[in-house]
Amino acid sequence: MSRNLSRLLAPQSIAVIGGGAWCRQVIMQAQKMGFSGQIWLVHPGRIEVAGVKAVVDVRDLPGPPDAVFIGVNRNATIQTVKALSDMGAGGAVCFASGFSEAASEDAQSQNLQAALVAAAGDMPILGPNCYGFINALDGALLWPDQHGCKRVDQGVAILTQSSNIAINLTMQRRGLPIAAVVTCGNMAQIGQAEIAMALLDDPRITAIGLHVEGFGDPSAWHALALKARDRAVPLIALKVGASKQAQTATVSHTASLAGSDAGATALLRRLGIARLDDLPSFLETLKLLHCNGPLETNALSCISCSGGEASLAADTATNMRLHFPPLKAAQKTALSDALGPMVALSNPLDYHTYIWGDVAKMTAAWLPMAASHIGLLMLVIDYPHTDASDWESATQAAIAVRARSGRPVAVVATLPELMPPDVSDRLMAAGVTPICGLCEAMRAAEAAASIRPPDDVPPVPPGPERASIMLSEAEAKTLLRRYGLPTPNSIVSDRPPDASTARGLAAPLVLKGQGSAHKSEAGAVRLNLTHEALTKAREMSANSFLVEEMVQGAVAELLVGVTRDAAHGFVLTLGTGGVLTELWQDSVSLLLPVTETDVADALETLKTYSLLTGYRGRPAAHMDAIITAVMAVQACIIAHAGAISEVEVNPLICTPERAVAADALILMSPPTHVQGGLDEPDQNHPKRGRFAGHAGPAQSECH
Repeated sequence: MSRNLSRLLAPQSIAVIGGGAWCRQVIMQAQKMGFSGQIWLVHPGRIEVAGVKAVVDVRDLPGPPDAVFIGVNRNATIQTVKALSDMGAGGAVCFASGFSEAASEDAQSQNLQAALVAAAGDMPILGPNCYGFINALDGALLWPDQHGCKRVDQGVAILTQSSNIAINLTMQRRGLPIAAVVTCGNMAQIGQAEIAMALLDDPRITAIGLHVEGFGDPSAWHALALKARDRAVPLIALKVGASKQAQTATVSHTASLAGSDAGATALLRRLGIARLDDLPSFLETLKLLHCNGPLETNALSCISCSGGEASLAADTATNMRLHFPPLKAAQKTALSDALGPMVALSNPLDYHTYIWGDVAKMTAAWLPMAASHIGLLMLVIDYPHTDASDWESATQAAIAVRARSGRPVAVVATLPELMPPDVSDRLMAAGVTPICGLCEAMRAAEAAASIRPPDDVPPVPPGPERASIMLSEAEAKTLLRRYGLPTPNSIVSDRPPDASTARGLAAPLVLKGQGSAHKSEAGAVRLNLTHEALTKAREMSANSFLVEEMVQGAVAELLVGVTRDAAHGFVLTLGTGGVLTELWQDSVSLLLPVTETDVADALETLKTYSLLTGYRGRPAAHMDAIITAVMAVQACIIAHAGAISEVEVNPLICTPERAVAADALILMSPPTHVQGGLDEPDQNHPKRGRFAGHAGPAQSECH
């Protein structure tokens, strides 16, 4: 449901209900910000705050308020929300705590939150357990505390569930124009994606930064990403939950690799939202986006007057998705004319100090580095806090380079405290991004260059929770084979097999005892056997036995796994496979559905890609066969999305001719309609087209 938040976030009238210190602050902060609309107060004691006299009841107000700050206890909050909804108020901030965030301490809290949502009806509410919002564009706010915002004509919006983080971010002194801050609290009714969509309707918002604890409905975020693309407003996110403490593992290697954070990373990538990991870089990225929008390329130029700083800049960008391209001939010519023969020309560039203090010469020297193939020119300039008067020439030259080149330019202080606030404001006004900190500058550039349009197709929804059982390996392979995944020729036996049992298979053979997710660790796998050696099955303790033809000629082994992530969808993990999967930690995750191009691009990011393409003269793997195998796994998942919890193929043995699933694991709901031991696929689901891959008739053998 999409609600109209315009009255709440840009009110002409506000009402404050309650009389404590928090409510007093709301009124005083609105007056201090220069709110030009009506301010009303509701309190049974007929008090007066900052010249605003209270009425006893909301029904005594002159009319339905556009935005209301409710500063009473949780039970009274529910009653007040109902009264406001009935009278047609525009929306409310529910400040009280003791709702779902207190579920572990108070069994009634969840019921109270549900009652609050019911009381609100169609009236939008922020919270509960929420500080409110600041609209610095219109000077309208419901905010019960100090803040550092000031009126701006345009700027970025920041959304967070954490009121304390919101306060701290408003206190930044980095020159970032903050147009709006919204705290979301428990998000009982309205989530961050819906709030951000409402903010996109204001053309004065230049970028949106989201501090995200959990995504909730992926489809809402997909809708946000599409609208942001249409509005040309970039989105970035600081997503918490990457630590091991926030992760849970299941029985497979896939879950061990993916953890709880892989789904969030994959969702953000699919939505084209850049991810940051710390608050300073989050702010600097917003600043860069405010001035320039997303960067066209991750190619950087860097200029400093110190060889040490030039080296530090290059080293800081190491292992990041950034690069410093060599100077082109035209750049070298222009730089030589400006700097003379004493300066070694390179990128990053140490231009020495021969031209320091001469604005015209500094501009001429820096301008060639702001070339059309460069995404961002970084000028490393540290302003002393003692006397920075001699640095005025650098400020003027930076502004001139931006004006003459029309290219993104940033002035970077290696230490945050070496960027004076007044200089920062001047640079921002001229469209030059002042960045506080060299590391922050590189992270901001990497993030701004990574923003891309979102995928048009939404993620496959995770569906409802489901109880799952683990299929046997033979059952898992049978199901996957129906969607085109090659598997070895095999036989299944309830008793220990012998030579006669497997006479239809070609040696060498593989013997497996079924019933364990990790057969290698359990000693339930024997490789490279003759028919006569199948007697080793008598040494195994197993529910049943699987005998297969051994896949030979491997170039590499891959893991292809999918886990159902309740918060994000179905997470596809591709990585180095085999028994050492966790040791290598070489993987990449995507959200289903994927295309063949997505799979090919993801494989290129793996360390094992060198093996797949023919390392040091060795044969290359059959890449089309690998991609076909991945698409077959996807087709199976999508057809059984309501039942499957997890699928893992490990290893997928990749040879020059084919890609074969040597092992497979599936966790899914118990079959409800059994034919041949397994559910039939959903006949209503399309098996062909972009997402189904090669899902035609399954083959009983590998080819």
